[in-house]
Amino acid sequence: MQFTSEQRLDDGVLEREFILGEIPGTLWTPGSAPSPLILMAHNNGLSKGEPRLVARARKTAAYGYAVASIDAAGCGDRPRSAADEQARADLRRAMQAGEPVDEIFESFIGPLVEKAVPEWQSTLDSLLSLPEVGGTVGYSGWAAVGIRLAVVEPRIAAAGLFAGGYVPRAQREEARQLTIPLLFLLQWDDEGNPRERALDLFDTFGSKEKTMHANMGGHVGTPWFEMEDGDRFFARHLR
Repeated sequence: MQFTSEQRLDDGVLEREFILGEIPGTLWTPGSAPSPLILMAHNNGLSKGEPRLVARARKTAAYGYAVASIDAAGCGDRPRSAADEQARADLRRAMQAGEPVDEIFESFIGPLVEKAVPEWQSTLDSLLSLPEVGGTVGYSGWAAVGIRLAVVEPRIAAAGLFAGGYVPRAQREEARQLTIPLLFLLQWDDEGNPRERALDLFDTFGSKEKTMHANMGGHVGTPWFEMEDGDRFFARHLR
């Protein structure tokens, strides 16, 4: 892992860009060290520099956590194949037209999850070798990647998952294997994540400790007070 830039923010959080092989990432660390680590994964195609993600990461770091985000294969500034771009366009068109999207979703998102999880594991290996990063690890973000990562990675102690209406079949099956504490955030009127499918996924999780927070509004309308609730959730399990 090579750090390529750094800046100290007004709240004392240190923000550093890094590169690990072909994987670009950002690490935010608070003044206290070592700090519990939260892996913060964005949804398909978005950049680690997306403003909402950065704001969430900085706020979480200010609570006293080390926070890391990467651009997984096909996301952010990583190269995208013509086939991937066509699949994204087909998925958007089908969703806007109210057409069935499951087969498009499976053929596109399924392989994306398969590629992303090993990169997150490699990133985790490198992050845990840093003196400023503690040994307990949480996950926050995209449900599909979070489910697979939590199933195959025993170092994940707790997870906060977003949305969950569209999750590949493989991850819906894997959800039964999850036993770690979960916080599941659902936007009741999410235009891109069918509510009933998200509720079914929540029922599927095998965790004995699982909590759902449902709020009114669309996909990007998650209230900011959920940040405070998320901090309390992670504090119970990572500190």
